Amino acid sequence: MIIYVIMAIIAYCIGSINFSVIISKKVAGFDIREKGSGNAGSTNMLRSVGKKAAAITLLCDILKGVVSIVISIIIGNLINEINKELLLQIAGIAVVIGHTFPIFFGFKGGKGVATSLGILLMSNWKIGLICLVFALVLMALTRMVSLGSCGAAVLFPVLTLFINDSYTVLTNGKKGSTYLIYSVILAIIVLYNHRSNIKRLLNGTENKLSFKK
Repeated sequence: MIIYVIMAIIAYCIGSINFSVIISKKVAGFDIREKGSGNAGSTNMLRSVGKKAAAITLLCDILKGVVSIVISIIIGNLINEINKELLLQIAGIAVVIGHTFPIFFGFKGGKGVATSLGILLMSNWKIGLICLVFALVLMALTRMVSLGSCGAAVLFPVLTLFINDSYTVLTNGKKGSTYLIYSVILAIIVLYNHRSNIKRLLNGTENKLSFKK
């Protein structure tokens, strides 16, 4: 039990490193949460700081998910008689919670999309790529980052019901559906963080992103 708690704390602390705030202060001299939408994420960085800062933020946020999952895999391989799937899932959920409510930055963070992408790719590369392509297509067609993000979040749990291979950690004989609760929790977190965007989507007033800028 203590190993699961330790993993949750480690992943949460990794998630709590808010690169958008760090980079915006270093590059532009202000806290990104005080500009634009007020969100500490790569989209707001793109609008308020620039492409380079947004790209670096995106990469760093993805890596937070990747690193957390890698650590859980290493710990799972070092310790016998531990539920490796559960350990990975705890790491994934904890790092997104840390990104959303960072202890080092007043519990005001980002929406967890990039970090979730890192988690998905490391949990199951096939599901991760499908969700990524699905999100990018929606974004390209609608120019709404939030729609692509929410769409991919909903797609993740659905895919776990049908895809039973390509999981980084999956005990022999088990099916991908063992990741269903994990995927639902991550989807709920992302959708909750996009609640204001969802309201604007329903009202037809959601902001569109210009990819030419």
